[in-house]
Amino acid sequence: MPVEEAFETLNAAAPRGWRVELIEGEIHVTPPANGEQEEIVSEVTGQARDHRKDLGRYTGIGLFLPDASVSGRVQPDVVLAPKGSFADDAEYHDASAVLLVAEVTSRSTAGNDRVKKIRGYARAGIPVYLLIDRETEQVVVCTEPSGEDYDTKAAYKLGEVVPLPEPVGFDLDTGAF
Repeated sequence: MPVEEAFETLNAAAPRGWRVELIEGEIHVTPPANGEQEEIVSEVTGQARDHRKDLGRYTGIGLFLPDASVSGRVQPDVVLAPKGSFADDAEYHDASAVLLVAEVTSRSTAGNDRVKKIRGYARAGIPVYLLIDRETEQVVVCTEPSGEDYDTKAAYKLGEVVPLPEPVGFDLDTGAF
């Protein structure tokens, strides 16, 4: 069975809250997030709402990253894009409108979040990738996508105020995490 077909089958059968992603030709199934991760996601989206009312704040939205693999499909923890960017019934969307993706690491996703997803998001040209790494207690802001990576990566300790550059353009207070 081709990997895309297996992905479709698993995705359709996944229980509510489970995340099925196709990253660099591999299927990854992730259980629902724990409370700590959801609190961080809520705080990021809340601060985005407070600073950028013009942006939609999406959690669990599917993105199609064709340059990340044959048919890469991911569900970032947070996506910021102009409101209305995903106003259709598609399960996975073109990532061209996305201004920022954020991932909050967990034991089951950290490897993908730190390596494979950086490649996929950079290839897709997403301007800002925000990696909130709970294990290393760091926040990494990746900007200037170029090929399979980001040219600029700035690391901050959890608890610090993290400047998110344009096109996002606000300071994220990670002390609330």
